[in-house]
Amino acid sequence: MRTVEEHRAAVLALVSALPAETVELSDSLGRVLAADVVARVDLPGFDNSAMDGYAVRSADVVGATSGSPVVLDVDGDIAAGDTRSHVLRPGVAMRIMTGAPLPEGADAVVPVEDSDGGVERAALSLAAEPGRHLRRRGEDVLAGDVVLRAGSVVTPGRLALIAAANVPEVSVAARPRVAIFSSGDELVPVGHSPRHGEIVNSNGPMLAALVAGADAEVAGVGGLRDEARAVEGLVAFDRDVDLILTTGGVSMGAYDTVKEVLSATGTVEFVKVAMRPGMPQGAGVVGERQTPIITLPGNPVSSFVSFHVFVLPVLRALAGLDPEPTLVEAVAAQGWSTVEGKVEFTRVVLDAEGARPSGGQGSHMLGALADATHLAVVPADRSKIRPGDPVQLLPLVGNN
Repeated sequence: MRTVEEHRAAVLALVSALPAETVELSDSLGRVLAADVVARVDLPGFDNSAMDGYAVRSADVVGATSGSPVVLDVDGDIAAGDTRSHVLRPGVAMRIMTGAPLPEGADAVVPVEDSDGGVERAALSLAAEPGRHLRRRGEDVLAGDVVLRAGSVVTPGRLALIAAANVPEVSVAARPRVAIFSSGDELVPVGHSPRHGEIVNSNGPMLAALVAGADAEVAGVGGLRDEARAVEGLVAFDRDVDLILTTGGVSMGAYDTVKEVLSATGTVEFVKVAMRPGMPQGAGVVGERQTPIITLPGNPVSSFVSFHVFVLPVLRALAGLDPEPTLVEAVAAQGWSTVEGKVEFTRVVLDAEGARPSGGQGSHMLGALADATHLAVVPADRSKIRPGDPVQLLPLVGNN
């Protein structure tokens, strides 16, 4: 029986990083940066005013107070967007708006609140020292500075920063293309009325949502009958995808056709992994393209957990990202029992008090899965988690 780490290493060995792609900034939202973003311009690009008020030479307002203001002539206005070059003469002020370029000679701004608002002559009641209420060129970012590191997700705020840095295109991680197949004669599509012995296929929609949530592309979702001919289609698979996922047919049953057919290829290996849920696993390559395939258990919870433990690292590796899972440290808000000898992935809810099981933990119990925010990774040598115990949590796709 393999350990979780051994099987994760085996599936990661099947793939290598896809080439990154360059996209226009407008298409980068939600994508993961594959390279650092370097500013092309200074931010701000020029000395400018942080306030509406008066640009002054600080030496001209020394000693100004509300009781004894300094009165200066106003030598014109400078609005935001004014591209002319202005020079501030000694002994005068210029009205200036927020964001407007500072005139040559000025070294401070007196806010309009510290004045009488004069247009031709202004009484200024603030002894503004050099640099007061100014934004200096490059004080935020200098041209050549790295403004975002590779691995960052482009959010609306980060997109704004990239735009301000005058970077029109960015390099982003590839989106792996994934084909998904659910096996089993008992499966019917969502919306159909299942007859006795039939069940609605939840694995297909679930895995499609997980793939999309992992910033990968769903190339198709299909079903496989429990017939050798249907599964043999995977052996000859030649579509342009980067990964195939299947659910079901991988255990020890008489009708586990996926395992039976793919084992005969010699390129797909089926193993037991010391974990709960999700012990039966398979992985290898199929078709002339040698497309990587990961075969997951048919129980929805087992499939869900297996996706986070094995498939998500593979998708990240394909995208050129660090495949190692990022665990969150927390404490148990209540205790629960586990099975010694296997790593247990307990579906939990993390709140201000800590982590607690989200409900029944059977591999068929979707109610607990629906409420979970994380998987608690309980080591194989533990049989019980007690309230207050430290626990490591794996964030679920869509909750991190």
